[in-house]
Amino acid sequence: MIPWTMDSERHPTDMPEAEIDALHHVELAVEWLRRAHGDLVAFHHEVGHAMDHLADAEDGLREADRTELADALRDEFLPRGVLDDGRWSYDVLESYEDTFLDPMCAFEDETRDRLAAGQRHVAERVQEREWKRRAGMPD
Repeated sequence: MIPWTMDSERHPTDMPEAEIDALHHVELAVEWLRRAHGDLVAFHHEVGHAMDHLADAEDGLREADRTELADALRDEFLPRGVLDDGRWSYDVLESYEDTFLDPMCAFEDETRDRLAAGQRHVAERVQEREWKRRAGMPD
């Protein structure tokens, strides 16, 4: 067991190292999933900007009497989703949030509540305390 002290308003808790390690891995996984979420948001915005340019290109092609090319943009590319099942980038983003990210965040919260009375970053707190102890600093 590694003893550690939570914030002064909370009671001291002892956690087995295995629980600290497992909780740390769950927290790190969710941090990486949040980074992936940011990448999906960027993907959604980048696809949106590209589609805006294609809409502008359709207008330009019509002005240049290139109706066949303009019609191809209008009929084949602008209404098309980014996946072969027709889903648009916002659908992908919402699906990721609703079916994966949000449930994982809820699992992280439940795990933290069960193992650490809701305290976040337990492994880092243990590490901080140890480094301060080695340096002769108070906790």
